[in-house]
Amino acid sequence: MLSIIQAAGWPIWPLVACSILALALIIERFLSLKSSRVAPPKLLDEALAVSRSGVPGPDVVTQLEQNSALGEVLASGFRAMNSNPRCTEADLRSSMEGAGRAVAHRLERYLSALATIASAAPLLGLLGTVIGMIEIFGAQSPTTGAAANPAQLAHGISVALYNTAFGLVVAIPALIFWRYFRARVDTYLLTLELSSERFVRHLNSLRRA
Repeated sequence: MLSIIQAAGWPIWPLVACSILALALIIERFLSLKSSRVAPPKLLDEALAVSRSGVPGPDVVTQLEQNSALGEVLASGFRAMNSNPRCTEADLRSSMEGAGRAVAHRLERYLSALATIASAAPLLGLLGTVIGMIEIFGAQSPTTGAAANPAQLAHGISVALYNTAFGLVVAIPALIFWRYFRARVDTYLLTLELSSERFVRHLNSLRRA
């Protein structure tokens, strides 16, 4: 690998940096978008069960808030009820929607950076290709008509081809993982929305009781 990087010349270093950054973002997103950290399957049912006879105390709400992203949204509804037991349904929805927007922003974090790498890597590879072509033409001797230097020609061709290939090698996985994470986030957001709607109806029934 080191020999390839050396043969590709300096234009490949931005691509190496992009590949390292993309790998770091992919690992971070895999860890952050686990279902246990975003929307545990049984959390909504547990929140409904614990509040069947009334809104739980601050300790339970804090524990729920620290559980996951869904727990944070549900806890915002409990906090609204604790602060104002006679709050309206609109107030409940407003409180939970605010928490939901903050959670959505965290779920989508770094996805734009990964998409940027997927878009920029082929262009960086193209830049290396152009630089390699310039070196190829620079190996010619326009004044004397002398034959091209084979070493310079080979170096220019290697710069061009290696950068093109490396740009695609970086861009293709970055694009695949961006689309995967984008779909995963959309699924989580739908889950949060449906859970919040069900929870608002539950809290509204408590308020009327």
